[in-house]
Amino acid sequence: MRARRAMAAMAAEPGSGPLVGVLLAGGLARRMGGGDKPLRELGGITILERVIARARDQTDVLVLNANGDPARFATFGLPVVADGVPDFAGPLAGVLAGLDWAAVEHPDCHWVVSFATDTPFLPADLVSRLCSAVQDGAALACAASAGRSHPVFGLWPVSLRDALRAAMVEEAMRKIDAFTARYGCAVVEFETQSVDPFFNANKPDDLAEAEALLERLGSG
Repeated sequence: MRARRAMAAMAAEPGSGPLVGVLLAGGLARRMGGGDKPLRELGGITILERVIARARDQTDVLVLNANGDPARFATFGLPVVADGVPDFAGPLAGVLAGLDWAAVEHPDCHWVVSFATDTPFLPADLVSRLCSAVQDGAALACAASAGRSHPVFGLWPVSLRDALRAAMVEEAMRKIDAFTARYGCAVVEFETQSVDPFFNANKPDDLAEAEALLERLGSG
């Protein structure tokens, strides 16, 4: 019943208000050995700088979701919002934080797009393709590559924030796929010819692989 009510209240199509991008950096980076994974460097600049550069051209406003002292991100000049759901509840908590921030700071915003911040090669047409999928009738959209979905790269209607909060708080929901399945999520496949655009640096070995990819692509 909640899903039907939320779908009935869906806002206007993307483009009718500012599009807010939420950069998800609230995780614990256990596989990287702790610390802030997006602040690791590739080719002399941080992964986060690379993600911001690609996301900024595709959105109207960016907000960074991160927990702990926000001062460590001060050099990026972005508003920082922490998870509202406690105990490092995963990327869904970051999405919810972004939806809540957009609703307060940009009340004319109807859509938020989420980005992982450990993916230095994310595609320049990510947002336009997600928006096209929604305009074709889907309630939400997420990216995929090589036959694997990447739900953390998603387009979310702000109108779903109360339903998402209820799912996280009342049902202890943590998996993005489990939530989006309630509403119908278009999966947009991206090519992986030169590099998988959703390659993510989770472990120290991944950083070395990413450096090699940067050199091969000539985009260091």
